[in-house]
Amino acid sequence: MESKNYVIVGGSSGIGLAIVKELVERGANVVVISRSAETLQSLSGVTHIVADITQEDLSASQLPEIIHGLVYCPGSINLKQFHSLKIKDFQHDFDLNVLGAVRVLQMSRRALRKAGEASVVLFSTVAVGQGMPFHSSIAIAKGAVEGLTRSLAAEWAPKIRVNCIAPSLTNTPMAAPLLSSSEREKAAAQRHPLRRIGQPEDIAGLAVFLLSSQGKWMSGQVVGMDGGLSQLRV
Repeated sequence: MESKNYVIVGGSSGIGLAIVKELVERGANVVVISRSAETLQSLSGVTHIVADITQEDLSASQLPEIIHGLVYCPGSINLKQFHSLKIKDFQHDFDLNVLGAVRVLQMSRRALRKAGEASVVLFSTVAVGQGMPFHSSIAIAKGAVEGLTRSLAAEWAPKIRVNCIAPSLTNTPMAAPLLSSSEREKAAAQRHPLRRIGQPEDIAGLAVFLLSSQGKWMSGQVVGMDGGLSQLRV
């Protein structure tokens, strides 16, 4: 991955930060788009762009002229009973998870095409394919991301590959309220056939694989990385 340019949206924490660290270790040039940069200060080879993608305060001119890989990490965990969700809740989740990705992808298209062979990685959730209570808002938004993945993969082939990762609960700052005690973390782990929750490094490894030449024959895929939750009953 030496001398290649990667753009990671939401790369200052959680899964995004784990992806950035792995790419840096491989010698890549990494541009991180996020609202804060404190966690990136010790990393060399990283350029930070301060932006809130929901506010449309990012322009194509700020991005590299050639982009070999792009990862859109922002997400939300808005778990409420359906009857208590307001329209603004659905709108917020859709804007962050779907329209934010659309904005970045549209402004990055030319730079991705210039790479000759480029890769895009988006994020869904296990809750799209595995019905779960209280997940209606995020499942709607991430379901749209899965549809975007397949449609865009077809439209942008063969020069740009587009894939999606659908994790289960992962130990990130966003998930902290769900893992606020050892008892809650243990209970969450027991719901998974592999009896543990995900770690950011687990997901980062798959993302980097999809970005690399090792994943060059994969496109249009939604890949579950969920401790077996979506497929297994043990």
